[in-house]
Amino acid sequence: MSLSRHLDTDTIFAQAVDHPHKKHVHNSRSNKQQREIHDGAYSSRFATEQLPKFSIPSVGVTAHAAYQLVHDELDLDGTPSLNLASFVHTWMPEEGKRLIMENISKNFADQDEYPATMSIHTRCVSMLSSLWKVPEGGKAIGTATGGSSEAIMLGGLALKKRWQAARKAAGKSIHEPGPNIVFGANAQVALEKFARYFDVECRLVPVDESTNHVMSPERAMQYIDENTIGVMVILGSTYTGAFEDVEGMARLLDEYETKTGHNVPIHVDAASGGFVAPFAYPKYKWAFDIPRVVSINTSGHKFGLVYAGLGWIIWRSEEMLPKELIFELHYLGSVEYSYTLNFSRSAAPIIGQFFNFLNLGFDGYRRIAQDDLRNARLLSRALERSGYYVCLSNIHRPLGTTKGITETLTDALKGFDEEDAEYYERGLPVVSFRFSDNFRAEYPQIKQVWIQNLLRAKQWIVPNYALPPNEDTVEILRIVVRESMSADLVEKVVVDILAITESLMNGSSESAMMAAVTGSAVSKDKSNTHSQLDDSHPDQQTTTTYAKTC
Repeated sequence: MSLSRHLDTDTIFAQAVDHPHKKHVHNSRSNKQQREIHDGAYSSRFATEQLPKFSIPSVGVTAHAAYQLVHDELDLDGTPSLNLASFVHTWMPEEGKRLIMENISKNFADQDEYPATMSIHTRCVSMLSSLWKVPEGGKAIGTATGGSSEAIMLGGLALKKRWQAARKAAGKSIHEPGPNIVFGANAQVALEKFARYFDVECRLVPVDESTNHVMSPERAMQYIDENTIGVMVILGSTYTGAFEDVEGMARLLDEYETKTGHNVPIHVDAASGGFVAPFAYPKYKWAFDIPRVVSINTSGHKFGLVYAGLGWIIWRSEEMLPKELIFELHYLGSVEYSYTLNFSRSAAPIIGQFFNFLNLGFDGYRRIAQDDLRNARLLSRALERSGYYVCLSNIHRPLGTTKGITETLTDALKGFDEEDAEYYERGLPVVSFRFSDNFRAEYPQIKQVWIQNLLRAKQWIVPNYALPPNEDTVEILRIVVRESMSADLVEKVVVDILAITESLMNGSSESAMMAAVTGSAVSKDKSNTHSQLDDSHPDQQTTTTYAKTC
């Protein structure tokens, strides 16, 4: 085993610059600062000095120079359209971009100053309520948020307050043993954050292959009692894209209430599925047409097709949102009502959402959802037919069939429409895959994470990570097929995945050697230490979560 020495790059760089005592006339700092305003972008002092990392510079540079320096630094970021890890939307039409830039300075909190914007917000809430089948005559209420994470916090708080009110009315304690909330171990981290931040016991329901890697309603019932404030059902798992069974969960909770008298409501986390299910699977029952569903959240910046910074939450009626959570404000020129975790935010994403509703309409959203799922099926089939990979996601398998025997179930394929998503297993346009058992048996030395690292060298961002507890010995690669991922890009990424895989099968190839190095590389960038926890602090405790960000 060879020994290695860590090199302090900051020290090396400091020693390598021109010595500060050499005050050349034409390069003196004072002269450069005096004529900075006449300099081009690459002739400012930051052309020969490092950009500030820890403190604001004493003297600035021109706006043009600052723009170019930051612009060039950001070239080191990944390309958004090649970021296949993210659910977040990365493209809008020019007209949509123009509306966003025209309104980027509007503060959504200033309701009295921007009445037209507030009217647009109200219309969006009404349109989503209708899309999610609020009963006729129902008085749904909702709000825009910074994303689904904030929306989940708001939905969870409403569940907690309603549970507390019911307990107090019954003369029961709200502290012993206290509230709990139930959701699958496949939940996105925001659900666990709600439980931890707001002192609610988090009861994670184990998932595995037998439950399609999502929460089983039957298993969830084992974790429910009179202190359960609600069950959060996920419409689109971040692991495999599969939908959890909202209707099945509601049916069991109905039976539970009949037997015990305990009313346990459902909140649907439709961060991604809220803009997929209504368009791709219009007959599927998951929303407010199920009476036990009291609230739904979604992300406008995912399959709502708006840039990052927009979420939504809708309650089926005003009674489901406790009045004690709503703040009445008087200091902005009129009486305003607010239920959010933050206050000021740009109104631009909300306007972008309304633009999409007008521009696309139901048919446009349906076309995009169908196209995304069609391309995801193309990717899934190509990977599986290589023999190197097997998909854990099921959206390419005909509805009602079993994994691995789709070709033999001819009865299930009678009247089959290959183009319509409703004839396939329901889910998001997500492809989760791993090495096939045969491949792993033949090439046990190849690590799946090497595929991620070598794809990154080709600019593709494809994450490799473990499944939730109970099956966390299994790692998956995951690709989210968004609107910007055409069939041509699908072909290109498949070609690269298979080429990389075959090069690794040749253990002496350059790819295999590079993968072995990059697979164990650890970045040590000291410039990021301000944003990291100090592990040496005596009071520091490390907490872990199995939920994965999107």
